Amino acid sequence: MDARHRVAVLLLDDAVPFDAGIPGQVFGSADRGGKGLYRVHVCSPGAAPVQTTAGYAILPKYGLEELETADTVLIPGIRGKTAGTRDFPTEALDAVRAAAARGARTASICTGAFVLAATGLLDGRRATTHWLWADAFRARYPQVTLDPDVLFIDDGPIASSAGVAAGIDLCLHLVRRDHGSEVANHAARRCVAPPWREGGQAQYVERPMPATSDASTGSTRAWALEHLNESLDLATLAAHAGMSVRTFTRRFRQETGQAPGTWLTAHRVDRARHLLEETDLSVERIAHRAGFGTTASLRQHFAASVGTSPGAYRRTFRAAPGNGTA
Repeated sequence: MDARHRVAVLLLDDAVPFDAGIPGQVFGSADRGGKGLYRVHVCSPGAAPVQTTAGYAILPKYGLEELETADTVLIPGIRGKTAGTRDFPTEALDAVRAAAARGARTASICTGAFVLAATGLLDGRRATTHWLWADAFRARYPQVTLDPDVLFIDDGPIASSAGVAAGIDLCLHLVRRDHGSEVANHAARRCVAPPWREGGQAQYVERPMPATSDASTGSTRAWALEHLNESLDLATLAAHAGMSVRTFTRRFRQETGQAPGTWLTAHRVDRARHLLEETDLSVERIAHRAGFGTTASLRQHFAASVGTSPGAYRRTFRAAPGNGTA
């Protein structure tokens, strides 16, 4: 019996081919001891050819019956210009709803969120999509809480990613959630992609950049990542960059889409997650190594970011590698 986690990639006409290829590449790169952990099948209604935005068709091997046994159903992006007005095949929407009802994880890449929202599964939930089509999404699905500033949102059994390449971030996150950071980092290296990216989608939104002679904050961000265990207030960061606090804060937001404090906290939580997964250090020592100082501070920020306690997270992710279909 094939114990691999089953991923059904649902393609509809006007599919974005880059998005369509992400799941197979990322999940196909996830293995342990040379054994693949996922089986990825691309499907369409009736296994019919799917037209793409690149001017060629994709011929899926499978039909909607793949969704009946899939552990994860993933919907890649479709043409953004028509996503807010077009209708989607009823049989495809019904198949996604049925998969979710029996417990399958559902997710979307980029404008695939329009299809996922059409099923009603996103009603009352947070979701994201490509920033360029955020207004069209809000107009069509006002019942969904859209956050166009993030790279992806993991809302329990349902997840969504921002535009195009953010699908890589989402798929790597799902691998990490299923099998831990070691497997996800290995998959990222095989894909020649970062295990995670700084900031959110806001940094890619087209907006006029004011003329400035200020230097980038990139070197200071790299330095900060090597000194997360130290006290890094705004004045310290600005001094390292050779800027005033005001200039540093402005440039930092322009380059990352985040405030310095928000960025620091996110990376400290990531450091704590890694230490919880890969070491036997006490929560107190992890709090110091991640730069939170106290266990109370670590627990507060960890719960706000991850939605659980450090101890519960460790129990979940230290156990995850033994479960091939998590």
